[in-house]
Amino acid sequence: MDISVDVWLRGENHATTYTISPVARAPREWTDADVSSVLVGMLRTLERAKNPDTPADRPVTLRGFSWIVNPFESGGVVIAVEMTLGAIVAGPFDVSEGELSTRIRNVMAAERARTSVVAAESKTVH
Repeated sequence: MDISVDVWLRGENHATTYTISPVARAPREWTDADVSSVLVGMLRTLERAKNPDTPADRPVTLRGFSWIVNPFESGGVVIAVEMTLGAIVAGPFDVSEGELSTRIRNVMAAERARTSVVAAESKTVH
């Protein structure tokens, strides 16, 4: 599925539209893994807009950013992510605001739990 994303880099006065294709399913059929892929695709696109030489498969951790699911004026919802680097908006998606928000919360919680376990298992002392 092709997803339109609009990127605004901090300090610039215009947005640039990109297309990402991280999932095959329609939004109403998305799993948590699909939502994670969409978020990772959005973050990688934002990073590459600022730093074009960044590898397309750069590791991404889903924490440390603000997100919101908003209704779109002509129907559906969009995902908006804001970071120090800038902002990115993806969509619109034909899925309910509540359902998509719940999936994103689930994905973020799972990522926090995963990174907490990795940190607890680390033998590195800081």
